[in-house]
Amino acid sequence: MTYPPPGYQQPYFQPPDHPQATTIVILGVLGLVLCQLLGPVAFVMGGRALKEIDNSGGAIGGRSTVLAGYICGIIATVIVVIAILVVIAAVLIALVAGTSTTSTY
Repeated sequence: MTYPPPGYQQPYFQPPDHPQATTIVILGVLGLVLCQLLGPVAFVMGGRALKEIDNSGGAIGGRSTVLAGYICGIIATVIVVIAILVVIAAVLIALVAGTSTTSTY
């Protein structure tokens, strides 16, 4: 039996990345930085891609790239939800403040 020379590394199979990995990370980062409405898209797409990668048995790679986009999508989605809640609260406060003032004519 012959052994490889010292320092020789065996080549290994690296599975191809998920076809949407780059798209998900771009949407996640853009959702975090520019347009938070892209965050939920990255969040949903990332969740689906992570399930496909986990169920592939090692045939599909790119899990870390998809996970980065997924996490950015979660953060952007939380920002969107908080912004919507702040706007709703401001409108309600304005309505209550507008109706509670009485005129003394």
